[in-house]
Amino acid sequence: MLDSVGIGQAPDADKYDDVGAYTLQHTASATGGLKLPTLQKMGLGNIPGIIPDGLAIEGITAEENPIASYGAMQEVSEGKDTITGHWEIAGINLNPGFHVFPESCPSFPEALTSAFIEQTGRPILGNRHGSGTQIINELGEEATEKTAYIVYTSADSVFQIAANVDVIPLEELYKACEIARELCDPYRVGRVIARPFIGQPGNYTRTKDRVDYAFKGDEETILERLYTNDIAVYSVGKIEDIFAHRGVTKGNHTGGNVDSQVAVEEFQKELDHGFIFANFIDFDMLYGHQRDPQGYANSLVQTDAWLADFIPTLAEDEILMITADHGNDPTYKGTDHTREYVPLLIYQKGQESKNLGLRHGFYDVAQSIAAVFQLEPMKNGVSIFSK
Repeated sequence: MLDSVGIGQAPDADKYDDVGAYTLQHTASATGGLKLPTLQKMGLGNIPGIIPDGLAIEGITAEENPIASYGAMQEVSEGKDTITGHWEIAGINLNPGFHVFPESCPSFPEALTSAFIEQTGRPILGNRHGSGTQIINELGEEATEKTAYIVYTSADSVFQIAANVDVIPLEELYKACEIARELCDPYRVGRVIARPFIGQPGNYTRTKDRVDYAFKGDEETILERLYTNDIAVYSVGKIEDIFAHRGVTKGNHTGGNVDSQVAVEEFQKELDHGFIFANFIDFDMLYGHQRDPQGYANSLVQTDAWLADFIPTLAEDEILMITADHGNDPTYKGTDHTREYVPLLIYQKGQESKNLGLRHGFYDVAQSIAAVFQLEPMKNGVSIFSK
C-alpha cells in the first residue's frame, strides 16, 4: 500500500472539493519529472490512458510490454480517509461513511469534550481543524505548561490527541486515546490517533510512537476471512491499528517506509503460505500532508529502487499487488487527502501482463485475494483473476 499515491481526480471529486487533484502527475510536474524505472516497467505509465481525464506522468512513459498487469480503481465508499480506503480494499463498501466534524470552532461537540476532560483529568487545547505539525508548534508551549492535551481534527473522520510526552507519559496518552475511542464510538468516528511529540517551543517534533485506534465494524474483512481459514496474515506498519488488530496473525508496527520495506523482506522469508499487508506511510504522513512535492518524489524514487531489488526475490507462486488508499496531492490547496483514482499493479513471475481496466470499487482487491486462496467469495467486488 503506497499510502496516498493517487493518480487523478475521481468522478465525484467535486463533492469533496478536490477537482484537479492529481497526486502522481502534479508531483512529477513540480519536480521536473519522475524517474521510476521499476514502476514504469510494471506499467505505471500505462494507467493514465485508461482513466477519464487522465494526465500523463512527466518522466514516466507507457510500456509496450509491461512486466505487470495494470489498472486503476475508483473508490465507491463515502470518504477519502485512511480507514475508508483500507477497509474498502479489504472488502467493505462503507456507505454511509464515518462522521466528519465541522470546520467551525469548536469542532467537537461539548458533550464529547466534557466527558473526555472529566475522564482523563486533564484540560484540552485546540478543538478545531488543523495540520498536526502546525497546531503542535502553535499550542505546544501552552500544552506543556498546562500539561494539557491538544485535540484536533481534519477533513477525515478523526479525533487526534497530541501530548508532550516529556510532561504527559506516553502510556497516559494511550490511555486517554482508549477513553476517547469509547466516547467517539456513538458518533461513528473512524479513528482516534495518539500524536506524541517532544522538543522545545518553536521546534516540536512528533515521535514515531503514533498509534491509531480504529472504529470496529461489523462486516468481515478479507483479513478476518483469511485468519478464520487458518491462513496467516502478517501486517506491516499501521495496518494492525487500521483493522483494530482483528484478522492479524503477526504484526510489525514500523514507523516509516524503509523500516516497512525491511519488515516485508523479513516476513517474505519467514512466511511459506499466507498474506502480507504492508502500508508505506511516508508519502502521506511526511510529504502529502506537508505539501512537499520534492520529498514526495524522493520517497517514490527510494521505493522504486527497493522494488528493483525486491521483485527478483519473488517466487512463481508469489503475487505482488501495489495500490493506494486515497490521494494526497502535495501541490494541492490545504493539507488534507484528495479524492482520486488509485493505481493497481499486479506482478507474478512468468505471468503475462494484462490491462485490468478501470475497477469500480477498491474491494476488487479483496475479492481477488479470496480467489487466490480459494476461499468463499467476499460480499463485494469482482476478482481480477476471473476467467
